[in-house]
Amino acid sequence: MARQALAKMRAYGYGLAARGLFIMMSILTDPLFYMAAIPAVILSGLAKGGLAGLGVLSVPVMALVVAPVQAAAIMLPILIVMDIVSLWAWRGVFEVRLLSIMLPGALLGIGIGWLAATVVTADHVRLIIGGITLLFFMRWLIGRVRRREPVSEHHAAKGFFWGSVSGFTSFLAHAGGPPYQIYAMPLKRDPVLFTGTSVIFFAVVNAVKLIPYFALGQLDSENLVAALILMPIAPVATLTGARLVRRMSVQVFYPLMYGLMLVISVKLIHDGMHGIGAW
Repeated sequence: MARQALAKMRAYGYGLAARGLFIMMSILTDPLFYMAAIPAVILSGLAKGGLAGLGVLSVPVMALVVAPVQAAAIMLPILIVMDIVSLWAWRGVFEVRLLSIMLPGALLGIGIGWLAATVVTADHVRLIIGGITLLFFMRWLIGRVRRREPVSEHHAAKGFFWGSVSGFTSFLAHAGGPPYQIYAMPLKRDPVLFTGTSVIFFAVVNAVKLIPYFALGQLDSENLVAALILMPIAPVATLTGARLVRRMSVQVFYPLMYGLMLVISVKLIHDGMHGIGAW
């Protein structure tokens, strides 16, 4: 019996290896996959390096050639590698107060996302977050016109709420950036401090997400092989983003971030409306 069980395990292992090799070869010879996946990884890397928000575009771009759920699963291991690179690039730069307020909420949001994974679709999440982000941008724009930009101090309840929204949307659609920015950007921290803190926040969020992703069966051999192929791009794109942010002044950084939020909000609304069949 033991020998038979061992033989079955070996046969299963050989089968997985053969399947992985077949998947790898099929992806390597598919130019359409690269045309969408490589830009998606570059966008995520620039976001991890400090151009926050660009990463929201990665899953929709990759979803041009694979299913959205598969795109999110492929991106998660790559995001983990980017987090490691980002933690090194921005080491020693973070705000304890912000993390202590937002991270507990993010963990709650991940748990809610896990429970709601079979009920709430990624398209609904994109539509909701796109709408909220667009309103946030309009609030900032009105302040610019009136020459009175929104500036705030820490608020535990607000930070916990937006942290939970960030964890929830990050779990379902890797779209945790906009909710995080809605709370963090009005604090008007130095770009280096802002970026270093966000790097730690999302490194924790992505690491925690591995558990429910495994439980839901999204990290299968096919997606892991695809992630492995794209992995070498991750450090280069991340370090490039970090280098760009370190050279930006506050006067350049925040208008750029708000501009990116406008683009991202329109993209999220478009994808959400298209996904639910509204147009």
